Amino acid sequence: MKRTHTNGELRLSDAGKKVSLIGWVAKRRNFGSLVFIDLRDRSGITQLVFDETISEQIKEVRNEYILEVSGTVLERKDKNDKLPTGDIEVKVEEVVIVNSAETTPIIVADDTDALEDTRLKYRYLDLRRPVMQKKLMMRHQITRSMREYLDNHAFIEIETPMLGRSTPEGARDYLVPSRVHPGSFYALPQSPQLYKQLLMVSGFERYYQFARCFRDEDLRADRQTDFTQVDLETSFLSDVEIQTMMEEMLQKLMKDVKGMDITTPFPRLTWEEAMNRYGSDKPDNRFGMELQEITSLFENSSFKVFKDCVEAKGSIKAVVVPNMAHMTRKEIDKVTELAKKNGAKGLVTLKYMDNVLSGPIVKFLSDDEIHAVCDTLKLKEQDLVLIVSDKWNTTCNVLGALRNHFGSVLGLKKLDEFSFLWVTDFPMFEYSEEDGRWYAMHHPFTRPKDEDMQYIDSDPGKVHAIAYDIVLNGYELGGGSLRIYDGAMQDKMFEVLGFTEEKIQENFGWFVDALKYGTPPHGGLAFGLDRIAMILSESESIRDVIAFPKNANAKCPMSDAPTPVDEEQLKELHLNIEK
Repeated sequence: MKRTHTNGELRLSDAGKKVSLIGWVAKRRNFGSLVFIDLRDRSGITQLVFDETISEQIKEVRNEYILEVSGTVLERKDKNDKLPTGDIEVKVEEVVIVNSAETTPIIVADDTDALEDTRLKYRYLDLRRPVMQKKLMMRHQITRSMREYLDNHAFIEIETPMLGRSTPEGARDYLVPSRVHPGSFYALPQSPQLYKQLLMVSGFERYYQFARCFRDEDLRADRQTDFTQVDLETSFLSDVEIQTMMEEMLQKLMKDVKGMDITTPFPRLTWEEAMNRYGSDKPDNRFGMELQEITSLFENSSFKVFKDCVEAKGSIKAVVVPNMAHMTRKEIDKVTELAKKNGAKGLVTLKYMDNVLSGPIVKFLSDDEIHAVCDTLKLKEQDLVLIVSDKWNTTCNVLGALRNHFGSVLGLKKLDEFSFLWVTDFPMFEYSEEDGRWYAMHHPFTRPKDEDMQYIDSDPGKVHAIAYDIVLNGYELGGGSLRIYDGAMQDKMFEVLGFTEEKIQENFGWFVDALKYGTPPHGGLAFGLDRIAMILSESESIRDVIAFPKNANAKCPMSDAPTPVDEEQLKELHLNIEK
């Protein structure tokens, strides 16, 4: 037989046609003299009908057998409006059992009761599930749409090395020992950052790459050890021109993949505004519940916690959670634990019920302070008030986490709603109390704002970067910046970061040398492809949109990687493993 159609293709207009199909048995139903089988391939399902003249040939057939059939397309009497092929069925006249299958360890259907590690162990079966195939096919649509846009806007796709050198200032590198150079190691790329900047030095002007990247860090639902970036770099464009181009690409992407028209330009928030309003540099603006600054209400407070915070020039902020004043003490305790997990020393909770503000600290507040809280926060019946007082960044981070928590609890995060925004003007540096030094918030090659260079020696914390993140539904989709293109400024960045000349030459000498030969002004961006696919496919985990992902322990349950290797391989690499 020769396949004439896929299993998701036939319609009522095909009634009467002779067809040949092939696929996996998704379901079998026996009705005496008739047997019905749903035949599945990646395109969909077609119902097959076997009468008594042929049903004997398939008496041993069960789920996941592969069948090849030919027959006639008929109109179904009991139509299934949940299937695109639900108006027809194929009356089978010939059948060949192409291959048999053992009973599968997981249910191969959209709904499966298998635990995630079992699904990952038998990933090749998990990927047969239509819901999983749709996710990976959507990922393909995303890459195709982005490639089309970039190809049509003079970008050139260029591959950069997978084996490079290890550099500091990032996550842990994955190291690859060299057999030819004993004691030396390559590093797998955390990103192609330096290479793509060198391509701008080389004069290519617009580059892109679907780049494989590797970071040895703890995993979570939206992070993997090996992942894919859509990596971009341009010359002679401003930050706003780059952002505008990326908005156009995402506008096309949403139309191609989701059939949705999205409005541009996207909203823009400075980093400071995003932290103040949402408590996050990747804010989810699909819902309100914004942070509110209330420090000024307690400038003369006798409540010690607030008084100490004001004197220390800290920040007192509040989030109002609607219709949650009914929470029990036990439930409030769980929220307090979440606050502490995110860095708070404690959490003040107040309830507004029957036009009265109540809570453990109310007895320490004056009538004026109580009225000011109610008026400033515009409290309504059944509102729950969460207050944190601490250093500004701690207050923002804690209330941002609580805001996100209640956004989920109240069902305010709609999976089919997509809200893009830009966060700009990030701090250039962040200070580590533990290490007693400044670190680059993005990377050492980010260009600072010219007007802030006056603070570079006296107060680096006041210097802002020409850096920008694209955010969707509370996830950072991508981030980028304009880059430093002159050697003097790059030297100053290294100086602030505490790099010695020897360290600069050791780690970045090959890159710094390139800046001496007419480097153009340039900048770029990198999108997390896996994260885009996760959000657009409405998945809960990034693992659902990666064909063969690692589990939360950075292990592949299917292949069991990573595994020990034999002594001979270690000898060739001049390595000894300490027990």
